[in-house]
Amino acid sequence: MQENHVLLGGSDAGHVLLDPRYANRHGLIAGATGTGKTVSLQVLAEAFSARGVPVFLADVKGDLAGLSQPGAPHPRIDERVATIGMPAPVFAPAPVVFWDVFGKGGHPLRTTISEMGPMLLARLLELNETQEGVLHVVFHYADEEGLLLLDMPDLRALLAHAAENHKEISTRYGRITSASIGAIQRRLLALESQGGNNFFGEPALELVDLMRTDLSGRGIINVLDARELFHSPRVYATTLLWLLAELFEQLPEVGDAPLPKLVFFFDEAHLLFDNAPPALVSKVEQVVRLVRSKGVGVWFVTQSPLDLPDPVLGQLGNRIQHALRAFTPRDQKAVRAAATTFRQNPALDTETVITELGVGEALVSTLQAKGIPGIVQRCLMSPPATRIGPISDAERSVVRGRSPVGGRYEQLVNRESAYEILAIRAEQAAAASAAEQAAQREAAEREAAARATASRRPRASNRQGYVEAATKSAVRSMSSQLGRSLGRSLLRGILGSLSKSR
Repeated sequence: MQENHVLLGGSDAGHVLLDPRYANRHGLIAGATGTGKTVSLQVLAEAFSARGVPVFLADVKGDLAGLSQPGAPHPRIDERVATIGMPAPVFAPAPVVFWDVFGKGGHPLRTTISEMGPMLLARLLELNETQEGVLHVVFHYADEEGLLLLDMPDLRALLAHAAENHKEISTRYGRITSASIGAIQRRLLALESQGGNNFFGEPALELVDLMRTDLSGRGIINVLDARELFHSPRVYATTLLWLLAELFEQLPEVGDAPLPKLVFFFDEAHLLFDNAPPALVSKVEQVVRLVRSKGVGVWFVTQSPLDLPDPVLGQLGNRIQHALRAFTPRDQKAVRAAATTFRQNPALDTETVITELGVGEALVSTLQAKGIPGIVQRCLMSPPATRIGPISDAERSVVRGRSPVGGRYEQLVNRESAYEILAIRAEQAAAASAAEQAAQREAAEREAAARATASRRPRASNRQGYVEAATKSAVRSMSSQLGRSLGRSLLRGILGSLSKSR
């Protein structure tokens, strides 16, 4: 066996190997339920860890927790070792750190609302295109206003603020409606009912804690306990996609390194693409294509190659295909699709062999020198050196007790962010409004008092007194009588003159 190569198993042509230099060219582990996918993943995780490469994987059924415990001799293992012609495994535990979004089966795995971003959050909330657009506007507004979005209360407070000020925000950033904001708020409530609020907050995961080695130089295997998380498939898929996107965004370029910096296994990968909008599929394709240059290998684990979009499937250079059953037309289509993804081996009828594989067998094709795909081989997969199957709660507690990141994420931190800032602003606005109303009341009271004072002052009367009225009446009477007397005297004088002249 070539030095440092990973022994995957044995075939009629000899040992089947994986060159670690091409492990970051990504891979696929596919097959029907119960055909050995989990054990193949376990063998790869052990092999990468032994070479100093950290691993991240999700444990949906609880079986992969067995990586933390040593395996045990078994006649079937002895038989397989002899058939493959490999050295007997040295049963020993791998260095494991447990994580759990809910903080029950491992260290709490958290991120912040801002780090999740509006696109992945829209996917998580199952928003339509219009609602996603509103979410983008709200995030942009938060950035410009300096509002940190760390947890669910922050986002709820921001949405309530946006609803109250939707006219102003629409003028600045584009139209948003109270109806769309209300729909997003209802989706948040549904997400909280699924436990999604546990995923948001601080301290947020630092990627450096996923890329550790132990004191002997072995890569830490980070096991996400997804037994409960998997009951919320959309939260599960979005959590892993967020983590993959963070690796892409934060890690530096390393080119083609002799070993990956991290190997990421995406179990039940079909959940990532079920009903996914084209923009999200395009994002996944971009991340998978470019994250290789960051030294990250991504392996998708699913039942059928048809579960993955062709642009993503075309980037998976290493293939481990366990048995598929061809009972229905869709099954037959999946078998044909799986067969056509391999570089054909003239000695194998690939399409037929896929349906005949036993448990622990697989069709394997790995990248060879210069990244050229090797021909497909029928392979009996190697047994793991760790336990196959779940562990007890007591065993899990022991592993958690010696974790290198113990105590770092357990205590929730709540620093000042959008919720607190908007609450302070609301209090200040309420205080200013109350002061203004008090000033208005005071002004109104002063005006009312002034009017009341003015109404009590004595005013000059327009009515005439009795004496004044009697005097004026007497004068008017005397004047009237004098006028009549003078008038009569003057008239008599005129008439007498006229008589004499005649």
